[in-house]
Amino acid sequence: MSIIHARVDERLIHGQVATVWTNSLGAQRIMVVNDFAVKDQMQIGALKMAKPAGIKLSILSKRKAVEKILANHYEDEKVFLITKDITDMAYLIDNGIPLKSFNVGNMSQKEGSKAIKKSVSVTDDDITTIKRLIDQGIEITAQMIPSESNESILSFIK
Repeated sequence: MSIIHARVDERLIHGQVATVWTNSLGAQRIMVVNDFAVKDQMQIGALKMAKPAGIKLSILSKRKAVEKILANHYEDEKVFLITKDITDMAYLIDNGIPLKSFNVGNMSQKEGSKAIKKSVSVTDDDITTIKRLIDQGIEITAQMIPSESNESILSFIK
């Protein structure tokens, strides 16, 4: 499989993703999967500007991402997959994308969520989804940058 790393980060592409993560992974393509981003021309423009030079970018709906990944469209590339939230990542896994792990990097505080880490706030629905995916054998870590400990997200959920 061509996906070398998967990450949930509501900021999608930003400084840490564009430089630290992409470089440490040796990614050749950043794939942003989000049904809203793909329809928002301002977001598309911002993502294109934020991606590192020389790195390819795909901005796809969840359905189109599943279709293209399962058709081995990116088989010859090292792809860094990013979704905006846990629900989008779960959709990909539930629809056949064979991910063994993903990392949660940044999810800000919003109504109905609680902070489990400085940079990660989750809702009860997020926790239910996280536990379901872990029960399915998916490893989920909460890690802001590659040099930070890649502890299981469950160790932060009390």
